[in-house]
Amino acid sequence: MLSRVANSIYWLGRYLERAENYARFIDVNFNLMLDLPSDLKEQWEPLITATGDGELYRSRHHDRFDEMKEVIHFLAFDLENPNSIISSITHARENARIIRENLTKETWEKLNETYHFVKRGAEKKEWTKTDPRAFFESVKCQILLLYGLADNTVARTEGWYFRQLGQFLERADKTSRILDVKYHILLPSPQEIGSPLDFLHWMALLKSVTGFNTYRRLYGNIDPSMVVEFLVLNKYFPRSVFFCLKEAEQCLYKISGSNGSGFSNSAEKSMGELRSKLEFDDINDVISGGLHEYLEKLLIKINHISNEINNNYFQIRDNFVSQIMEQE
Repeated sequence: MLSRVANSIYWLGRYLERAENYARFIDVNFNLMLDLPSDLKEQWEPLITATGDGELYRSRHHDRFDEMKEVIHFLAFDLENPNSIISSITHARENARIIRENLTKETWEKLNETYHFVKRGAEKKEWTKTDPRAFFESVKCQILLLYGLADNTVARTEGWYFRQLGQFLERADKTSRILDVKYHILLPSPQEIGSPLDFLHWMALLKSVTGFNTYRRLYGNIDPSMVVEFLVLNKYFPRSVFFCLKEAEQCLYKISGSNGSGFSNSAEKSMGELRSKLEFDDINDVISGGLHEYLEKLLIKINHISNEINNNYFQIRDNFVSQIMEQE
């Protein structure tokens, strides 16, 4: 497979997952606002922080984080925000257009439909509505339907594994970010720990990764350390960081054709090291050593893996051209 084709498929997976995450985060945060005490200030700043776009937001909106409509517009409909829902869906559609022959008819049509749905939402100024939750629920469901179509219509060839690789790396990144934000920013004060308000925040966190019901079945009562274990180290929940990295590692092995007994390139090496570390990490050691520091290092390593994937698979053509030019 050509490196430019693989690159487009990989980023198609990342952009779709990013848009679905943003839609879910906004929807869950809006529901949280309805449950919070009326005298408590709305908390939209943590949502911006979780996406990693705080600096860009401040440069354009200063510190007006309490303006719900401005935050929703920035996260969902702002074309100047490269990570907004409309930007992500637009980029996903453009990448899909480039590799159209590698997609099934059903997948392309649904992606195109989702793009026009989001575009119409921007034209109708959905962010100005009193209750925009229906829009974000539709975005989330359409992207999940896209995943279902791909699962049932796309052959498990290199292209499939590149899309899955992008999807799981993006998911691991977003789960880490939203957990870090909750642990250090969302709670109004230390006195609220263990209170009904604290319970609401942890419940919202679990819902933001569609894991509330699964967590309650596996762990029972909401306990911060158990929630952290569930979202970072759980081996069976499809949005835990460990599960995502394990699946991403398998994708790398399928792409390279190796059997997983060792590594064949630096991307596999970095991925294997991180997956192995998480596999044997203990939640008590994570908490005692500082969760924020742990997640910060985790995000740095995920970004490093992304760079290694780029160097190993998407820059090959450039290196090949350079070698030809040197020989000439």
